[in-house]
Amino acid sequence: MEQNIEGVSASAARAARDLRVVFSRLRRRMREVAGEEGLTPSQVSALTLISKGGAATASALASAEGVRPQSMAATLAVLEQLGLIRRSPDPDDGRRQLVTLSDAGRERVEGDRQARQEWLARTLQDRYTEEERQTVLEALALMERLTRP
Repeated sequence: MEQNIEGVSASAARAARDLRVVFSRLRRRMREVAGEEGLTPSQVSALTLISKGGAATASALASAEGVRPQSMAATLAVLEQLGLIRRSPDPDDGRRQLVTLSDAGRERVEGDRQARQEWLARTLQDRYTEEERQTVLEALALMERLTRP
């Protein structure tokens, strides 16, 4: 049952719902393609954050992810057991440890990213005409506004 949102047109409400559903499915499919099924979303998110931001403390990662430090500690413990991260003393504060990707973690993140990119490009090539791909590009340009404050 669709709920009316005060002051929002039916088309805006439908677009919001459909967009959320499509992006959720696409995200799920891309996780499958990348071979991330062995990791939880929290673990994948932590790996991605470390990959993009570089060395960080567990508390900084917890803050960036909006989770409790204990939750991040549990996530990092699993990633360390899997050999995807390593910890080293913080040169600025010996009481803290910095978390970085191990070589295996870097390879996994890069391999997953490459697999998703290849799958998406190939799927767009195989399932859409050139005209439809241009329409997708135009729609994405419009969607970019959603990401602006």
